[in-house]
Amino acid sequence: MKYLLLKHYRGAPKGVNDHPMDTWSPQEVSDHIQYMDDFAKRLQSTGEYVDGQALSPEGAFVRYDGEGRPPVVDGPFPETKDLIAGWMVIDVESWERAVELAGELSAAPGKDGKPIHEWLEVRPFLTAPPTITE
Repeated sequence: MKYLLLKHYRGAPKGVNDHPMDTWSPQEVSDHIQYMDDFAKRLQSTGEYVDGQALSPEGAFVRYDGEGRPPVVDGPFPETKDLIAGWMVIDVESWERAVELAGELSAAPGKDGKPIHEWLEVRPFLTAPPTITE
């Protein structure tokens, strides 16, 4: 089963990730990225990694307005001003394994090398219902 892990940055509960990335040293940023790269490589070796990518903080919400001019809204932030900083697709045997891996990825180091306890949204891919044939 494939799952999408969405990396939420900001908007976490008070006391979680109190050190925004713009306060990190260049080495702390490098260590954080290296952790995620090592995590992905380990999952590649087990066949559980599908794909992943960091996302730029720029973006917007766009939707069809019925008149040919889609409105563009400040974004890519939901009402909470969360930023989806990146994503990873994994292919694992169970929901429990997806949650286990998301918890591990949430421990990526941040300021002072401490785990940032980043919020990750775990979403299963929608699959087609089974087809009944007679």
